[in-house]
Amino acid sequence: MVDYSKYKFIKVEKKERVAILTLNNPDAMNAIGKPEHHEIESIFEDMNEDQEVLAVILTGAGKAFSAGGDINLMVQGYTDHTIRISSTSVKRIVLNLLNCRKPVIAAINGACAGLGATLALQCDVVIASEKARIGDPHIGVGILPGDGGCLIWPLLIGMAKAKYHLMTGEMVTAPEAERMGLIAKCVPPDKVMEEAWAQAKKFADGPFLAISLTKLVLNKILIDRVNLLFDTSIAYEYHTLNSGDHFDAAKSFLEKRPPKFNSGNIDPFVF
Repeated sequence: MVDYSKYKFIKVEKKERVAILTLNNPDAMNAIGKPEHHEIESIFEDMNEDQEVLAVILTGAGKAFSAGGDINLMVQGYTDHTIRISSTSVKRIVLNLLNCRKPVIAAINGACAGLGATLALQCDVVIASEKARIGDPHIGVGILPGDGGCLIWPLLIGMAKAKYHLMTGEMVTAPEAERMGLIAKCVPPDKVMEEAWAQAKKFADGPFLAISLTKLVLNKILIDRVNLLFDTSIAYEYHTLNSGDHFDAAKSFLEKRPPKFNSGNIDPFVF
């Protein structure tokens, strides 16, 4: 039996062959810092090993699914690189989720941004509250969306829309996300978990082998995209993490002021 007592930032509940995983730091809008990142890395490996689980629901506590990366960590990491999350760890989150044999339903209960959006959108079925907003606003803090956004958005909504949203950082409402094909379903706020549970039970009570293998075949498309793009995208993201644009933008977020981008300086390392 898998021991879930090691998890401090993910609440794990199991019933009727369904695991409900709740990102559980609501005071910080379930932002993902280093300890949260480590737990998300390993939770889907544990889901694979747990023979009592045939379907998984991923959601967030409080008013948000996840606000994405921890801004405080970004500011501190600019001067102390040792506290940053390694690129290998970022890649493991993506691959462990994609390689999870159990179907995973994302239940987006509120704001879903950055790495939070990457997690949600790479789940197998995405159900969102009508009041939720989804986006990848890495650009707003001066960094490239290299932890998965550049992989998943074009596959879901096409290159034109993906370029627009990733290069502007513009969030979308859940109803718009459903129309665009970014998510599967948009439901009233009080129906999100009900709908997610109904879908999880269908999977758990269905022909598991066929469902699981269908997922794994389809996810080969996503894993192929990881192999093609991820190392470059995360390397470029880490390069932008060292830029003055990022440092000022991250500080400006905490100081509640507009950032001051120095867009005239083109870095020859990238170009």
